[in-house]
Amino acid sequence: MKTLFFITLFLVFYTYIGYAILITILNGIKKMLRPLKIYSKDPEHSITLIVPCYNEGDFMEEKLKNTLQLKYPKELLEIIFITDGTDDHSLDIVKNYTDQLIWMHSDERKGKAAAMNRAVDHAKHDILVFCDANTYINKDALYEISAPYKNPKVGAVSGEKRIIQKDKDHTSSAGEGLYWKYESWLKRMDSEFSTLVGAAGELMSYRKAYYNHIPEDSILDDFMASMDMAMKGYKVVYTPKAYAMETASANIAEEWKRKVRIAAGGWQSMTRLWKALIPIPNPILTFMYLSHRAFRWSVAPIGLVLLLLLNLPLAIIQPAPFVYLLIGQILFYLIAAYGYAQDKKGKKSKVAYIPYYFTFMNVAVLAGIIRFFKGQQKATWERAKRA
Repeated sequence: MKTLFFITLFLVFYTYIGYAILITILNGIKKMLRPLKIYSKDPEHSITLIVPCYNEGDFMEEKLKNTLQLKYPKELLEIIFITDGTDDHSLDIVKNYTDQLIWMHSDERKGKAAAMNRAVDHAKHDILVFCDANTYINKDALYEISAPYKNPKVGAVSGEKRIIQKDKDHTSSAGEGLYWKYESWLKRMDSEFSTLVGAAGELMSYRKAYYNHIPEDSILDDFMASMDMAMKGYKVVYTPKAYAMETASANIAEEWKRKVRIAAGGWQSMTRLWKALIPIPNPILTFMYLSHRAFRWSVAPIGLVLLLLLNLPLAIIQPAPFVYLLIGQILFYLIAAYGYAQDKKGKKSKVAYIPYYFTFMNVAVLAGIIRFFKGQQKATWERAKRA
């Protein structure tokens, strides 16, 4: 029982802290042996920017204006807004901009992946850039995201997702912001060491020549497409100077909806990407995929439950050190519960940011696992409302 406890403790620690330490060390060693190559931002590639939209009436006007303000040579840029299945007033808005972009629409709603595939078939240019309709992109993003493609080994480039923080945001919003700062740093480490394992769909790009259609029932289209590129041997690069900004989820219920869906999609992706678990021909990719992604969707959340269940009898059988470990776990979850109570009241608690969001995130993963095995998560979905 003690052996199982410490193995589980190690795996949970490794998933959230140990891997971050290890990849940072490995990355530092690699930089000493071979410094990173910086590519110029002179535009060499033509870009098709694709924005899949579904009932984005509240954001559409601002998104269109933001998109048309992006810097890139007009002769090298094609913009496609695709609104399949949309039945709100955003259709009337995008009609006013059809002289400056391509508008694609079908009344049939098949989901984001299907819309992306349809737009890709229409795209004419070298690089496919996808961004979400409820995000705001920095003006130089296209220059930044296209630069790494000067390396012929690069098959995909991801921008950074940034959460816009507001003073009045609740505890879960603050936790989400902290989480994404940590995640963005870890993605940079992955990219500089070898390749990104799973990209943020808020701002993602691919070399069209290497891009394959995504199965239309895919829940995590961005993760599937970027992992497909990495598994084919192409490098997936992370460039934080190209970024997409969005506000945090409007409330904890909306964040729950999003997290559960991601977890269900993670399990769907793992079943389809089973070859990535085999360390031949790319052991480094397998190591990074397991450490940064697969463990978070499987080992860690189940391990947290197991740690508490094992700790209870061990604290009775052998008080030291297990009593202290049990007290530590109980205090951690009590702080998380306090954060939840404050969040329900619309208040923030700085001391609870990390315990609350960490616990919330892992409970959502467990719910997502159940939803996946019940077959209850569809590819079509309602986007979580933002603050």
